[in-house]
Parts: sequence; structure tokens; C-alpha cells
Amino acid sequence: MFRKIKPEEWQDNPISLIGQDWALLTAVKPDGTSNPMTVSWGGVGVLWHKPVCTVYIRPQRYTHEFSEVGNRISLCFFPSEKKEVLNYCGRVSGREADKVKECGLTPVSEKGHVYYEEARVVLLCRKIYVDGIKPEGFLEAEPRDHYYPAKDYHTVYVCEIEEVLTKDKK
Repeated sequence: MFRKIKPEEWQDNPISLIGQDWALLTAVKPDGTSNPMTVSWGGVGVLWHKPVCTVYIRPQRYTHEFSEVGNRISLCFFPSEKKEVLNYCGRVSGREADKVKECGLTPVSEKGHVYYEEARVVLLCRKIYVDGIKPEGFLEAEPRDHYYPAKDYHTVYVCEIEEVLTKDKK
């Protein structure tokens, strides 16, 4: 059973969680349909005096179309034994498969968000700013040339963290 905590009470290290453990980002269209994708880039912090997360989605990803028209995303962090779920959701497109069904996830719909009962921590977020990574913004050529040889620059979404849900004991 999840319990709600304030964002400032969250004790996990987001650098390890996002960069090493990964997260399942789920975007929701206004009609309630959703699509999850694995993310290993992102950030958590404070902007405009609000707790925020920043996520990056390439335009060719199926989840991008959900993120563009919807206003809600969730970031779900799973126990280590669910790493294969994250591998699968990073490899397979929602255009080709029902990833939630294939992974045996239990979706929960709440306040315009979709998240998964199997997660141990969930960030429920509302999109507040969108922009794109621009090639002229790079101060060094290496990341631009290495990560964007096809010039498919990520869209950047800054999202206010509205709720943090956790199963961890206090």
C-alpha cells in the first residue's frame, strides 16, 4: 500500500535511481490512454519555488505524442527484481505491444495519472514547461555529436511534482 509523503521528505538519491536503476515514465493523453517508457536521463530539484522533475523524450518515441498532448506524467521506481520490466519497456515500442500487459504490471489511474502498483516510489507530476534541446546550445561538440548523430534532439519537459507515493517504511 502506498503512502503519500511531501517531496522534501523523499530520501532516495535521484541520481542513482534515474541513472542506474532507471524509471518508468508514463504519459497520459487527455482521453486517459497512456504509454510507459523507460528513462535513464532526468533530474529532480527545485525550479520556480516548486519541486520539479525534468525528463527528456526523443520525438520518435511513441510516448512523445502522449507527452505533447497530455499534461500528466508519472515516474515509477521499482525494486531491483523488476529490472527486466524496465529493460523490456525500453526495448519495445507501445506501437507494437501492450507493454503493461506483457510485463504483468497493474496500472492505477488517479487524478489524471497512471502509475503501477508494483513500483516502490512514484512521482505524480504535471507538465509546466516544454522546450527542445537545440544544437546551438551545446558548448562542447562531444555530447551533441555522440548522442545526436541523427539530429533527433530530445524534448525537455519540466514537471511539477504534485505527489510522492512510497511503499518504503519511514
